Amino acid sequence: EADVIVLVVDGRAGVTPADEDIADLLRRSSKPVVMAVNKIDGPRHEDEAAEFWSLGLSSLLSVSAAHGRGIYELCEAIVEALPQVDPATDGEPGTPIEEAEPGGPIRIAVVGRPNIGKSTLINALLGEERHVVDDVPGTTMDPIDSALMIDDRPYVLVDTAGVRKKARIGDQLERFVSLRAIRSIERCHVTLLMIDGTEGPTDQDAKLAQLVGDRGRALVVLINKWDLVRDDPDIDARSTVDELERRLPHITWAPHLFISAKTGKGLHRVISTVDRVYREFDRRIPTAQLNRFLEAAVATHTPPQRYHHPVRLYYATQTRVRPPTFALFSNTPEGIGPAYRRYLANRLRERFGFEGTPLRLQFKRRRKLGEAMEG
Repeated sequence: EADVIVLVVDGRAGVTPADEDIADLLRRSSKPVVMAVNKIDGPRHEDEAAEFWSLGLSSLLSVSAAHGRGIYELCEAIVEALPQVDPATDGEPGTPIEEAEPGGPIRIAVVGRPNIGKSTLINALLGEERHVVDDVPGTTMDPIDSALMIDDRPYVLVDTAGVRKKARIGDQLERFVSLRAIRSIERCHVTLLMIDGTEGPTDQDAKLAQLVGDRGRALVVLINKWDLVRDDPDIDARSTVDELERRLPHITWAPHLFISAKTGKGLHRVISTVDRVYREFDRRIPTAQLNRFLEAAVATHTPPQRYHHPVRLYYATQTRVRPPTFALFSNTPEGIGPAYRRYLANRLRERFGFEGTPLRLQFKRRRKLGEAMEG
């Protein structure tokens, strides 16, 4: 499935039978191959690299991974060998999801605590055992992208390492792994937050949910291992939903599904729910409708006064999508407190939906005639 293959060989050991077997396999493939002869620490070792031309590959570079020698040239060779990509393709590495053009795959990050069933879920959605699954937490150490096509609609599933509490992150490697998992959220459109149905939501789940909202990503909550609570009289769907609302009150806008990644229960609804929340995540409201909404919302509940002076909201416009972001213009933006912000956000959801996506409300001072624009 790779676009470019980098064959790394040991310059000190010379050509081995295994190198010959691999090179023979790669020559018969249609993939571009770049051969990196490693452990060539200086010019005096260059002759050792020349031996590898006998493998019959068209590209050879001598490098030293330990000292960084030749790595820049290797990166250039890889980039040159990559196929041409349509600039409109969504979700390219380095392209913020907010700025990427529509029409590309929906990128889905699967996050949760260790050993929650993330890899099992992705394998079930893919229909094949592509990701390693083990009862030992920490099997997945790095985000892994997998392409999925359903009804001619492309998706990319990103399996991430489990994120532990900071107090339980025991070494530098695991801190790096947790950071990579967090960054994978930023390059996806929709996040699937997996929660253990046998334990219910935890403080760590609440922090992950907060992180998704802060990063402005759409969210679906998956309550996994639901097959294991069938015979537990103390756990049912209603009590679990009540606990979700109590422990995760900041994401009441996110839909939830009861599933079993192991048995396949409820998985048929995951992708359709992703599609639904992505449409809301990418939704734009006409300015005329927004201003009619704002007029009705203010008429129902006016903003509190600030220092005995009225706070007025004049008009609103949507400035971007992914997530939906709105600019509201006021005579006193600093007078709009958190409670009134929540009121407007809740009214926006009541009027327009926005299921599964966070909203961004930005309050700005309306310019007076002749006044320079802020910023």
